Amino acid sequence: MATPFLRPALRRSLAQIRRVSPVRPADAGREVAGVYAEVEREFGMLAPPIGLHAASPAVLAASWVMLRETLVAAGRVDRATKEAVAAAVSAANACPYCAQVHGATLAALLPGAGAPATARVRAEGVADWLQQNGSRGTEPGGRPPFPAAEAPELIGVAVTFHYLNRMVNLFLEESPLPAGLPPAARPAATAVLGRLMRRTARDAPPAGTSLDLLPSAPLPADLRWAAGTPSIAGAFARAAAAVDAAGARSVPDGVRGLVTARLAEWDGRPPGISRAWVEDAVSALPGEERPAGRLALLTAKASYQVDDGLVAEFRREGPGDAALIELTSWAALAAARELGARLGERGLAGGHIR
Repeated sequence: MATPFLRPALRRSLAQIRRVSPVRPADAGREVAGVYAEVEREFGMLAPPIGLHAASPAVLAASWVMLRETLVAAGRVDRATKEAVAAAVSAANACPYCAQVHGATLAALLPGAGAPATARVRAEGVADWLQQNGSRGTEPGGRPPFPAAEAPELIGVAVTFHYLNRMVNLFLEESPLPAGLPPAARPAATAVLGRLMRRTARDAPPAGTSLDLLPSAPLPADLRWAAGTPSIAGAFARAAAAVDAAGARSVPDGVRGLVTARLAEWDGRPPGISRAWVEDAVSALPGEERPAGRLALLTAKASYQVDDGLVAEFRREGPGDAALIELTSWAALAAARELGARLGERGLAGGHIR
């Protein structure tokens, strides 16, 4: 019953993008079109969480390379476990869009009583450990429940979704389902979405083939947890270089310094409903940099609190879609890298991740 509603909606999925103008496939330049084609082929649809980045082609490629090489490509870790991590991180980041997509995919891969108990227990245990150990304010969750060889993929999925959740909260609606879908049809539509995602999830493409979308780059020290798997290391090294270059173009030096300093002292937990901490933080910036500072800090630490007013304030002096995507992308990845480095440290502290 839900399929007639859902399939046309998936074909029009870029219409879900807000606050920036979607780049339609028919209007895409060569770089954007190349990424779009690969996303549609290997993810099963032109996923809006990737498509929203199209105003900055290099950042678009970076977002896809991270997602593709961690979640989509074949590797040591089964897709259900990676989907469990994606769903758990998305729920913790208050990202209902991603939680719904990846929760539905997980349910389709491990359907109820038909799923082997060991597979479900493993998936949930891995997701719980990664979620527990990403915050500095929590007690270490014990030895990781996965072998060292799987750490780059699993931490990579967590970092990718810490990044994507922040961007999705800013630039997509709360649900991937059509807004006009009757409430009674939504559970069935969610199940159909999960089954559609399951089809491509069961046919994983080979690792590493997306890396040519971005130039080679050295792996930064904070991403050393990725070093054990060349495709993951290559993906994050290239993506980090692309997003850092975007930040250098579109984020004032003072804002980058402020966000970096605030993330270093952050415990990893949501800062609460008040935004008073943001005003305190940006008070040290020149007046003309404060709109960028507010938006970058909230993207990094509480993306669900970004509203149209903050975006309009940032745009007031003329920054276009590319600058908006590049600023928020840089802030989102800075937070994701910080949280990923802590996951790596927890694994290293237990002598687990080499």
